[in-house]
Amino acid sequence: MCGFAVMLALNGEKADLSVVDKMTTSIRHRGPDDEGRYVEGPVGFGFRRLSILDLSLSGHQPMLSDDGQQVMVFNGEIYNYLELRAELEALGHRFKSSGDTEVLLHAYCEWGSACLNKLNGMWAFVIFDKKKRKFFGARDRFGIKPLYRYQGRDHVFFASEIKAILASGYYAMKTNWPIASKFLLQGRLDEGKETFYEGIEQIPPGTAFEFNLDAGSNEWHFWSLENIPEMSISDPPRDFYDVFEDAVKLRMRSDVPVGVCLSGGLDSTSIISLMAKLRADPKYLPGKSLQAFSYVSAEFDESLYIADTIEQTQAEINRLRINPSGLWNQLTQVLGYHDEPLHSATALIGFNLMALAANNGVKVVLNGQGADETIGGYHSYFPNYWTSLLRSGRLGETFSEIKAFCVEHGGNARDLFLKTLHRFYRSELGRLSSYRKIANLRKHNTYAKDPFFSPDLSKQLNLGDRGYMNEALNTALRYSVEYRPLPLYLRIEDRNSMAHSVEARLPFLDYRLVSLVWKLPVEWKMRGPLNKYVLRASMRGHIPESVRSRIDKMGFPTSVRQWFANQWYEPMRDLLASQETHQRGIYDVDFIQKELDRHRNGEIDASRKLFRVAQFEVLAQLWKSSAN
Repeated sequence: MCGFAVMLALNGEKADLSVVDKMTTSIRHRGPDDEGRYVEGPVGFGFRRLSILDLSLSGHQPMLSDDGQQVMVFNGEIYNYLELRAELEALGHRFKSSGDTEVLLHAYCEWGSACLNKLNGMWAFVIFDKKKRKFFGARDRFGIKPLYRYQGRDHVFFASEIKAILASGYYAMKTNWPIASKFLLQGRLDEGKETFYEGIEQIPPGTAFEFNLDAGSNEWHFWSLENIPEMSISDPPRDFYDVFEDAVKLRMRSDVPVGVCLSGGLDSTSIISLMAKLRADPKYLPGKSLQAFSYVSAEFDESLYIADTIEQTQAEINRLRINPSGLWNQLTQVLGYHDEPLHSATALIGFNLMALAANNGVKVVLNGQGADETIGGYHSYFPNYWTSLLRSGRLGETFSEIKAFCVEHGGNARDLFLKTLHRFYRSELGRLSSYRKIANLRKHNTYAKDPFFSPDLSKQLNLGDRGYMNEALNTALRYSVEYRPLPLYLRIEDRNSMAHSVEARLPFLDYRLVSLVWKLPVEWKMRGPLNKYVLRASMRGHIPESVRSRIDKMGFPTSVRQWFANQWYEPMRDLLASQETHQRGIYDVDFIQKELDRHRNGEIDASRKLFRVAQFEVLAQLWKSSAN
């Protein structure tokens, strides 16, 4: 796990070593253990290393092939590198190191772009092939590892974080207002290639590219949910368990201590329980104990579930204690690492959990990210599940499933059934372009009247997507994985962990596991009152029953509503009173101040919109300082 920067000079220019150094210095936090650079003609590579596998100097990057004709920078982990290494050795390849970086480089030399189909892991890499005078690069199937690109008149830059491109000195800061307006008005982030910075884009997940110095560029998707081949699944819970256990096992390969972020939920409990089972083999768990890092809010207490898990796994629990005033004071620092806004104050908790891990000597943390979006973990997916049943003509089964849901979650089954029929009808209407135009016009009018913001802000808003609210379950899951919210959550996970030089690994995003789940019938994802049904079925007897059978969901919630009414009230008021905020021209500052007071008095909950405004102002200050 590392960070890199690439400079490609065009039109006869040469790469500048000082520029490469400035770019890599800006992302030193991603790799404090080693640094390297390679500059030759128009090509410049810079690298910062976080040593996880093969801690020796033989893992140094940029890495050159044996004949010196290929040079590579790579951020991530190839979990099946041992298996690939054995395959390559059988083909005559010889290795100097014991890590995955050299395996990836040899894989490219042997198979070219076809090597991507053999990789199980998370990655972003760029290879310069001198013989072919071209760059080849790719981002992993789900976009777990970041990769940004900016092309100017005479240069192309690639980097692990936006700040490295800003540090190059070749980018002039310009706000991407269509993206900024979507955040301020809708709270939406990371939904495509574009970023908050006009002209800087991210390479999409599951995408590879070539840039030929003599013949232009090419970009293509090498993997997608829609192109997963058919597979034989005889026993879904058993098959799921076998792949999931192997996914955890592969992600425990490390030459440094490994821990886990633990809530009281199903996902992280399943991970730590398998880690506890595997810890009997010392090669899977370097370190003295199984370390768990946990945060529990007083308002959303999951401590009983966590206690059951700790008792079963005998893990060592490290609890995060937070101070709301301290979190506010951290906001500038956290946004400086992210370069873009956060989805909620929950990200501040994640930032501090990773700091807790680092302070306890843990450099690799396993986390449950991705399970909700692939297996069906959000409560909002139940209507999508019922829509799937209706689409299949299973009317009676739909009503039975709704009744089973209402028994545990409450509600009137008949009313909910009729509401589901209405949603199904709206889904069909949504396929008509005329209906979508009318719906988008209404939305635009609503946002134009938002009293928090200037009406001009809504003119920048693009409402092109339909969302998934009324769609079938698999459509909703694909939307969640490819569009939102998973890309945003992966960005939050990467920046929070790498800010503290910690590597986050996500077993639920093993592509074999996602492929299996994608091919399961919908009733293995949702059933009756239960979400993530196949995970629950597969973990019977492996995790505490109190967790396996729980039907509520909390995640890592925060008390941001109370914070804005108390500890965050004064600093937010000061922020609104600043001259810069007033001169921004996109807010009705007086109205927002009144809403802040109403929020403090308990009349309304304006915490989400207040947090958006606070973040945008903090980021604007950061952008101004970086421009100077």
